[in-house]
Amino acid sequence: MAVFSPNNTLVPASSSLFDLSDSSQLRTQSIFGSKAKSGASERAQLRLWAVPKRGPGLKLQAAKEPPELTKQIKEDKLEVPTVTESSTDLFDELKQRFLSFKKNKYMENWERYENLAKGQAPKFMVIACADSRVCPSSILGFQPGEAFVVRNVANMVPPYENGPTETNAALEFAVNSLKVGNILVIGHSRCGGIRALMSMHDDVETSSLIGSWVSNGMHARMRTKTAASHLSFDRQCKHCEKESVNCSLVNLLTYPWVEEKVRNGELSLHGGYYDFVDCSFEKWTMDYKGSELKDQNDQLSVKDRSYWC
Repeated sequence: MAVFSPNNTLVPASSSLFDLSDSSQLRTQSIFGSKAKSGASERAQLRLWAVPKRGPGLKLQAAKEPPELTKQIKEDKLEVPTVTESSTDLFDELKQRFLSFKKNKYMENWERYENLAKGQAPKFMVIACADSRVCPSSILGFQPGEAFVVRNVANMVPPYENGPTETNAALEFAVNSLKVGNILVIGHSRCGGIRALMSMHDDVETSSLIGSWVSNGMHARMRTKTAASHLSFDRQCKHCEKESVNCSLVNLLTYPWVEEKVRNGELSLHGGYYDFVDCSFEKWTMDYKGSELKDQNDQLSVKDRSYWC
């Protein structure tokens, strides 16, 4: 995981694309190396739907009782026998894990960590879901200093015009200060946030915090409803989990400093999808030059698609 350091101060500043059947020096370029063979571009229609910007007078109120969207996410919680475990026991376990890390990782790689204490230069920014089952460092083996990671509900990137969030603040720092060369947005299977999004009504505003956030993916929901309405709700959700990643890639281009660097070849945008049911990973890269992203009939092209299983 990347850490803020004194050397890096924060500077202000579609038809469906998918088959529905379905870490010393940094070395992460082996994942998306510059010498990777370019695959055939794939084109998909991507319609941008405007997400209303919250006005200064709009107040968000949390429901007194757990809202329906919160219940949707709770449905994905694993039911296990109740075990009484004190907080002392839990932190004792964390203590042992930390001491093990210090002995077996930190002390064994002291020079590496000494260099990291002086500054960071990650090759990746990763935008992933907050879901406890999909830690990017565990799945993709990122080591300290390799990836600047931000996680939120349903791995969403809101458009620039929606205003400041912790996600785009991290985005600004990663791109303008750390100067990462790759942004990877990772979606995943059985995402509670996407399930909540797909359970929303088209024209009903929600007072829940979850609903207000996942509405950033409303255009992905609309495209899913259009392309996959004949499928079961579960399969629609899986479709939207991938669709939402592409919508976030397009939203990244609404940030001027991102679009400029992508256009100049200094930054690449990638999508990923982790299916923890069968432990597979799908990766693709936005083909900026092959995409037409100027109006509501926008077309997104992708390239270098690969499946890891």
